[in-house]
Amino acid sequence: MNAQAPIVHVVDDDDSFRTALLRLLEAAGYLARGYASAGDFLIARPGDAPGCLLLDIQMPGPSGLELQAALANHGVALPIVFLTGHGDVPASVRAMRAGAVDFLEKPVAREPLLAAVREALARDAEARASGERLRALRARYATLTPREREVFAGVVAGRLNKQIAADIGAAERTVKAHRAQVLVKMNVGSVAGLARAATEMGLVPGVPSGPTDR
Repeated sequence: MNAQAPIVHVVDDDDSFRTALLRLLEAAGYLARGYASAGDFLIARPGDAPGCLLLDIQMPGPSGLELQAALANHGVALPIVFLTGHGDVPASVRAMRAGAVDFLEKPVAREPLLAAVREALARDAEARASGERLRALRARYATLTPREREVFAGVVAGRLNKQIAADIGAAERTVKAHRAQVLVKMNVGSVAGLARAATEMGLVPGVPSGPTDR
């Protein structure tokens, strides 16, 4: 099945400017949709489709910054490129601190705009790939038995097999067998790989790879 094409959403109350942007984006090969206000964008409910947002910072009704905050509160992580004709430096600082990709002043030239769109879409693709990796890791972790999870925790904490065996009250050979199963189920080939998986899942804030006894 083909991956869903990303959508560039343009939110700007200036009809002529919005139309010009949509034409530019479509001519560059992008799928683009326009909205006259933050409210129109929210009503359209873009969902979880890949893409990015070109957002005017000053509009009647909710501002671009208010829409940025609302999207963050609802877990919508579309990368945002802000557009403004006001040169509002404090607003640009606030927007960037809140995670905006770029802040372009109108009228914006074609190449800087398309470069910002490329960067925004690349960030979106990277974030989605990271999310997929995390979901896969968690699904694998869910297949571990309670005892295998105990061994997993001991291994990523840098404990030796004999130390883990003493911790959980099992024979060392049993720990070795569980450890081998953990590596297979988590689809990693080393303790370092297991440690990275644990860190990505947030099980530990950052763990050493530990000894590599077998």
